Amino acid sequence: MSKKIYVHVADDHKIVIEGIIAVINTDKDIEINGYSLTGKEVIDWISVKENKADVLILDINMPVYDGFEVLTRLRKRHKRQKVIVLSSYDDYGIIQEVLDLGCKGYITKNNAGEHIISAIKAVAAGETYFSTDVQQTLIQKALNKHVQGKTTDDLMLESLSDREIEVLKLLAKEYSTAEISDRLSVSESTVETHRRNMLKKLKVKNSVGLAMYAVKNNIV
Repeated sequence: MSKKIYVHVADDHKIVIEGIIAVINTDKDIEINGYSLTGKEVIDWISVKENKADVLILDINMPVYDGFEVLTRLRKRHKRQKVIVLSSYDDYGIIQEVLDLGCKGYITKNNAGEHIISAIKAVAAGETYFSTDVQQTLIQKALNKHVQGKTTDDLMLESLSDREIEVLKLLAKEYSTAEISDRLSVSESTVETHRRNMLKKLKVKNSVGLAMYAVKNNIV
């Protein structure tokens, strides 16, 4: 008898969770071990010693803590949780950002039914897994890097997700973290996560450097 793979599902839409559970229940080797509707519920669940999952399926857009914040908090707590991101987005910047934060798989919701079982088994076994559309995004990005004539700034800009560019524009206009949080309907900690990631990607030291980059590259 093969060892059971226990999975926790986090998404802010109950209907999505029910759909994922329905697919998972078709495989005898995988068993659901609870679900969460907010990022905070995920962290609270994992913090209880008895609660364990071989694989966490994590949405990006969730209230209280979004997926980026969940991954950041898991990393800070040195939690070696295997994570598959399940998202509506196939944006390269977002994919790269969650990979940098330690996730091992990425599937778009449009392809979840086709890939979720294979993804869970692959990630539980220590492998990485991407749905076919995400693979194409990664391949195309790799090909684009070989295009001649692109400057370092061009490549840096391409590494930013759409949400990071939104935050960058507002930072350059001197919006505070609280104001950006309110304007984009995300937590202040999420804004700070995006800011830290941009500092690393754009190789600048502070918010002034971010603003200078935005002006230099006609982002604002």
